[in-house]
Amino acid sequence: MTKSLFPGFDGLMSLSRREGVDVRPTLLRVLTDLYVQTRVHSEDEQRQFTELATRLIDQVDDATRAAVKAKLAIYPLTPVPVLQKLGLVAAQEGRRVPLAREIPAPAPPPTPARTPSDAERRMAASMAMQPKDAAEIHDMFFGAGPSERALILHNLAQTPLKAAPRIPTVRAKRAIQILEMAAIAGDVESFALELGDSLILPSRVAAQIVDDAGGEALAVAARALDMPSPNFQRILLFFKPAIGNSVNEVYRLARLYDRLSDRSALVMLAAWRGSTLAVTRAKYQPSLHDGERQRARAGASQTRPGVQPGAVPARRTGTDGSSER
Repeated sequence: MTKSLFPGFDGLMSLSRREGVDVRPTLLRVLTDLYVQTRVHSEDEQRQFTELATRLIDQVDDATRAAVKAKLAIYPLTPVPVLQKLGLVAAQEGRRVPLAREIPAPAPPPTPARTPSDAERRMAASMAMQPKDAAEIHDMFFGAGPSERALILHNLAQTPLKAAPRIPTVRAKRAIQILEMAAIAGDVESFALELGDSLILPSRVAAQIVDDAGGEALAVAARALDMPSPNFQRILLFFKPAIGNSVNEVYRLARLYDRLSDRSALVMLAAWRGSTLAVTRAKYQPSLHDGERQRARAGASQTRPGVQPGAVPARRTGTDGSSER
């Protein structure tokens, strides 16, 4: 199971220690999610999961360990060595240790007095920058290679261009949950639909972001939603298997994401939105131009004609009824 999904597992671990981008919490969460999705496991799958999970449990933070513990505690086929490692069974016995009552979640923070409506956010988004500039940034980004894209994103943080407004926190959190579930399920259509809806992007641009092979566009979209880095890494491993199976690609995008500023992502989001307006204008510009020419011809034809050559001038009639030449 894990070997086929993560052939470079050992390489990821060693590169994690060397490069300083710690993906061990993400790997443990992903391995656990994959394991509990199936009710039947071969002996080889159980052995691999036990080996990898017991290695990672002591190397991750408390929050990750608690999340994994909660899932494996209710899964009936969790290997006993993993249960022992998590303190769910006694070291000498196979009995499960009764779990403590769930700690109630803290009360959610008070919502702001008023959040902008969709219409207001769309209006603000369309005014962020000129459509021509937005289209140029959009085309430049998607036509560039990995190093050029990183440079473009770095430079966007210093530009005076107006960034798109932030996505409201409640909406962004909901989007992150839906996107991660769609990524785990491999549901490309739902992923693209939620991405476009949450970022107020047309389906054409949302599909372009999802289909982008480099992964930088997806990193920008995730940063615009203020997605935590572990969630982004899980989406990469599940949703982009070509990237998830490459040690170098995982770390390249993880470093890019950690260094990507909110402003750069929001300026790029404004460019993605504005580029749609530029495409729409270009599409209808010929018909608008033809309409103006037709109106101009119609106005000219309605002007009062002058006396044509050879025409008999009108006679003027005097006050006494006689005609004047």
